[in-house]
Amino acid sequence: MIATMNKLTLTLLAALLPALSHAETPKAKKSAMPEGFHELKIGDAAPDFDLVGIDEEKHTLKNYEDADLLMVAFLSNHCPTSQAVEGRIKKLVKEFKGKGLKVVAINPNDPAALRPDELGYSKYNDSFPEMKLHAKEQGFTFPYLYDGETQKTALAYGCLATPHVFLFDKERKLRYQGRLDDSRYADEATVTAPDARNAIEALLAGKPVPAEITKPHGCSTKWIEKRKQLAADNEKWEKGEVEVELIDSKGIAALRKNETKKVRMFNVWATWCGPCVEEFPELVATSRKFGLRDFEFISISIDDPQTIDEVKEFLEKNNAVVSDKLKPSLKAEGRKGNAYVFNESSHDDLIKALDSEWPGPIPHTLVVAPGGEVIFRHNGPVDGDELRAKILEHMGRFYVPEPEVKP
Repeated sequence: MIATMNKLTLTLLAALLPALSHAETPKAKKSAMPEGFHELKIGDAAPDFDLVGIDEEKHTLKNYEDADLLMVAFLSNHCPTSQAVEGRIKKLVKEFKGKGLKVVAINPNDPAALRPDELGYSKYNDSFPEMKLHAKEQGFTFPYLYDGETQKTALAYGCLATPHVFLFDKERKLRYQGRLDDSRYADEATVTAPDARNAIEALLAGKPVPAEITKPHGCSTKWIEKRKQLAADNEKWEKGEVEVELIDSKGIAALRKNETKKVRMFNVWATWCGPCVEEFPELVATSRKFGLRDFEFISISIDDPQTIDEVKEFLEKNNAVVSDKLKPSLKAEGRKGNAYVFNESSHDDLIKALDSEWPGPIPHTLVVAPGGEVIFRHNGPVDGDELRAKILEHMGRFYVPEPEVKP
């Protein structure tokens, strides 16, 4: 009986083996990092690089061979945390000049992989020409190199974010990597752990680095492969619907008072107004740029209220949709959207409700801070760059700490 069972078992196994041999093996979990990403370890040699700088010169690791210490700092134009530490890096360069430290900054980002709303803290994208403008305006005192075209250097170093700092000794062995310090704010008084500075001082004094590895914080590296996500985001905007409502002067006055934390940009326009139609893409671009901040674009059409469907069609064609971040605040205010058609006959009442200094013609643009203070006012087609610069000047390039609430 046992022999018969063993024979039957062997027969069954023989039949199953071919199927088992073709069974799918569990797939390895896909890494969140792109192919070729390499994480440097303490003691690893500095990977070489061959990158063009904003001085239009080629820079390699060999260019910095005379330095006792080399700091490779991955920075970017667009990231508020990166912008916040620029002043502290310039201070390091100044304080350690002639003491053996050299600093070289590298922008790792692909500018075509950044969504418009990821640029809400900066005048510039991360392209090479814009790196030159940003560095000049901020007075960079160190080389600034571009790696966004291939990202080979960012992959070799394992750049996770901007800022991300790597500190190498005289033999170009990694001795510290991570954050510059523990603050995401520009105010140096908010720094409680100056980790990179501590590492520099320790190495120059021949002492052990207090903390060899820390976690970088800031904006994640914008890898080339993220372009696919950007395309999907653009498609979402292009297919978005716009809610258009009628509004009277009383309703406009309430919005103009702006009892919110948001900056509000009002634009009065009409579908039959050529300059209005021409400038509208700049307004939408502005809305998208500040889409992750406390900002909203309120359009007020003076078309015939009976043509509200044509207004809606125009707005959707121009992708004037409400960002996901804005929707909860609109709901809390009892509003369906941010697009309106003025439904009263008196243009004077509209001027009185919105802006008494408005001379009358359209288009007319008004940007107000919380509480109603005027940030920007312009009659006629706006210059988009000027408009966005004024808004950014008011809203700021950095994260700002919330004021302490005293008991």
